[in-house]
Amino acid sequence: MATKHPSSAPHAPALSTPYPMAKPGYGKRSAPDQQARTRNDFALLPTRERYVAGFVDHLPEGAAMSVKTLAKQLPLYGQQAVSTALTALSVAGHLRRVRCAVVGAGDETRWVFRTFWSRTARDNEWWNTYLATEQATQAAAPAQEASVRDTAPPPPPPTPEGPEAERPRTEQTPEPTAVPHQRTPARAPDAEPAPPAPDSPPAKPHAAGTSPAYLALARLGRDDHRLTLSADDCATLEPQAAQWLARGVSVDYLTHALTAGLPAQVDSPLGFLRRRLTDKIPPRLTTENTQPATPTPTRRLLMECTDCGRPGQPEALPDGLCRPCRTAHSKAAENPPHPAAIADVKAHMNNLRDLLKPV
Repeated sequence: MATKHPSSAPHAPALSTPYPMAKPGYGKRSAPDQQARTRNDFALLPTRERYVAGFVDHLPEGAAMSVKTLAKQLPLYGQQAVSTALTALSVAGHLRRVRCAVVGAGDETRWVFRTFWSRTARDNEWWNTYLATEQATQAAAPAQEASVRDTAPPPPPPTPEGPEAERPRTEQTPEPTAVPHQRTPARAPDAEPAPPAPDSPPAKPHAAGTSPAYLALARLGRDDHRLTLSADDCATLEPQAAQWLARGVSVDYLTHALTAGLPAQVDSPLGFLRRRLTDKIPPRLTTENTQPATPTPTRRLLMECTDCGRPGQPEALPDGLCRPCRTAHSKAAENPPHPAAIADVKAHMNNLRDLLKPV
């Protein structure tokens, strides 16, 4: 049974430079319905795990989550210690590593690697249900895109900012809502989308926040944090984005046009995207010589063992670990190292650091 540690973990270092961000579609993703941040978060964890957990919890969406990157930012621990801490956080229910395969035309396969993080500890059943919902949401996204492509002409040529084929993108999906709640308050529903502009074509009735245009806008912030939009912002821009789709472009084309060549800092994502949607809207195309739609890409989601990276279905990796790693972790927990041995290792490392210091 876990016991509360009275001593506080050391504070994570204040970053003098921006923390490295992963490529769009990769990196940290926060699970939904988390409890509010408090001073007692991770109080049941050992000191090292609390230190790493507190640091990861404050990282922005899309932050790089590799062991090497984290160890560079945490001066108290090396890569092996950080890797062991992440394994313990996975067992405690705070973390799951996931890979998603996006298969396009031919034999092309692209993998997206994400680390789902939850400040609130979750059990295996919750994680399995959440990841299953995430996979179902991803499977539904291509169907929505295909419905637009089947009824519209092919997209116009790429803009001068670069061909879309040279910068393949992996779409992020919105946070699913059909997940079990564990001692967390209910989330308020998104605001109703704004009515379409007078010059836009009449939109088909749909549930709030489920149109392809709305979903494409909602995913922008998960692809690049500089373009994070609120629910109201997405509803405001939805009519303009819908005009693009009505002119025959795909969701991929719309996303590429809005994210290509971003400045280093975007002060107002809403104003920036409104301007791009207005200035870069493609021309209308006739429906003659329409080519058949390209095959809809298939997506599958696999969880990775937090320790060794072995992929598998979520239900086959309880606590986020494969069977060999789970067995090794259980043995290590049953036979912790002697305090004297830990002190000897720390003294040896301090001696090595002193030897490396310039004279």
